[in-house]
Amino acid sequence: MRAWEKNFRKVEPYIPGEQPQFENMVKLNTNENPYPPSAKVAKELEELSRQTEKFRLYPDFKSRVLVDALALHYGLSSDQVFVGVGSDDVLSVAFLTFFNSEKPILFPDITYSFYDVWAKVYGIPYKCPALDEEFRIRREDYYGENGGIVIANPNAPTSIAEGLDFIEDILKHNRESVVVVDEAYVDFGAASALPLLGKYENLLIVQTFSKSRSMAGARIGYAMGHPSLIKAMNDVKYSINSYTMNYPALRLSVAAIEDDAYFRECCDRIIGTRERTRKVLCRLGFTCLESSANFLFATHGSVPAKKIFAALKERGIFVRYFEKPRIDNFLRITIGTDEQMEKLERALVDILGQ
Repeated sequence: MRAWEKNFRKVEPYIPGEQPQFENMVKLNTNENPYPPSAKVAKELEELSRQTEKFRLYPDFKSRVLVDALALHYGLSSDQVFVGVGSDDVLSVAFLTFFNSEKPILFPDITYSFYDVWAKVYGIPYKCPALDEEFRIRREDYYGENGGIVIANPNAPTSIAEGLDFIEDILKHNRESVVVVDEAYVDFGAASALPLLGKYENLLIVQTFSKSRSMAGARIGYAMGHPSLIKAMNDVKYSINSYTMNYPALRLSVAAIEDDAYFRECCDRIIGTRERTRKVLCRLGFTCLESSANFLFATHGSVPAKKIFAALKERGIFVRYFEKPRIDNFLRITIGTDEQMEKLERALVDILGQ
């Protein structure tokens, strides 16, 4: 090892799902929305192409046009909203801002695998209470002393959502630490913790445009919480990277917010396809956890998940396989269009010999 390499920060990075690039593939591995963004987004993009002079200027570092639009949409004040480059950026800033205690932060052993990466990068002590046998969070595991709590609701990759009473119970038992609720998939059937914002100043809710608003490529995320939390996050953000949100993303995100009817229509379509797909998978011998997300977490009764994953990949169908303890016999299957899910069904019938 060269002398200067001894000073490198070494971490095991988060590994995202494959991003294959070829024709006629069925990509069901990264929880993207199968439908395009709102027509209002497309119209705004055309308008942007005629205003290229704007690109020579820095964007508004406060991202006020988006912050104000989100505040109006959710019935909040603008000082209760923080925005960033996807929910990953927002969560990263939250970890860096709030988790500076010597006490460990808590998040489940099976959840979004970026949480432990951020904890290691920022030197944050952490513990991961185990989900129960049904892959649910044991609320009593979060009653003890801690430096903060992070709960994905619905959880990923399990797809299970906890009710509002469950989230409030966690908050009642943790009034001295920040509780982050990651709601990346909340629009597909779960209850948001937004009604609790007025009661708990230590609650931070994180959402994204990547899933339900079909804008993963634009990288837009946001957090909602008490003004003191948002100010602290902005202070950190402005200290490390003031201009996080680019000008086109700000304009396009506002256009997406304004088309609420299309947003709800897409969510309903995905939920409908999810429930039909769940019935198909069960008929083929799978067991699916109860999903409130835009994906299913499924295991087959006799054929190993790794074998099914490889066989689907050979047929140009990509799903997510996690080679990790307790979940290495499950597949996470993103809900695509009805046509894509029919291709998946035909492939599974062939693979399973049914």
